[in-house]
Amino acid sequence: MSKTQLTLDLEKTLYAYWEEQGATAVEEVSLPDDAGIVDTLVMQTAVDDARTWRCFELKVTKSDFHSAAKLSFVGNYNYFVLPAKLYPKVQVEIPAHIGVMTYRAFSPEAIAAAVVPVTTPGALTIVKPARYQELQISDEQLLLRFIGSLNREVQKAKRVAKGLAQYSDEQLLKELRKRSASYDVYHPENNLYDQFIADVTDTTTTALQEEVDALTGEMALLKLGLTGATK
Repeated sequence: MSKTQLTLDLEKTLYAYWEEQGATAVEEVSLPDDAGIVDTLVMQTAVDDARTWRCFELKVTKSDFHSAAKLSFVGNYNYFVLPAKLYPKVQVEIPAHIGVMTYRAFSPEAIAAAVVPVTTPGALTIVKPARYQELQISDEQLLLRFIGSLNREVQKAKRVAKGLAQYSDEQLLKELRKRSASYDVYHPENNLYDQFIADVTDTTTTALQEEVDALTGEMALLKLGLTGATK
């Protein structure tokens, strides 16, 4: 299921919040022993290399809060991350040891008036601190799953950076055939293939024109040189 924009905004702000605290975060970490999937797992390392684990479950609506999805609160500190307006509606249902962070989006006016760059869509506040608990899964298991999820995100970033160059012609043709049923012959600007070809054509034409211009210039200089030599 695709994430809502509000969920993406919460994720981005949560990442930035814990980055400022010197911690490392990763999303959607699958846990062993049917312990579910943590929406966001944060690892913080102390000077003595001791690790503290925080688990976060992001809920953007009341129905989302009441969903049957397993709550993977297996860390030392565990939190719900909620829009500020949702918190009062579910406050009494939150266990005493589970913390809460609430999210408020920045208004367009506040962003426009900011004197420093605004790097997150909103701000998070801890309105209910989480109580410490012993890990429900071993530190070693959490670390292995954490590293695996970080590697997944690295691979995603590499695929985006490589673009189409990483795919063979056969793979690209296969994807184009899958999309041929929805091809809009009357509105080619709506089709990814036509947009791609147009971009390539424009780039090629520009490159060829630049080459022609350069050759024309060289020929002009050559003619001038020859003309000067005959005088």
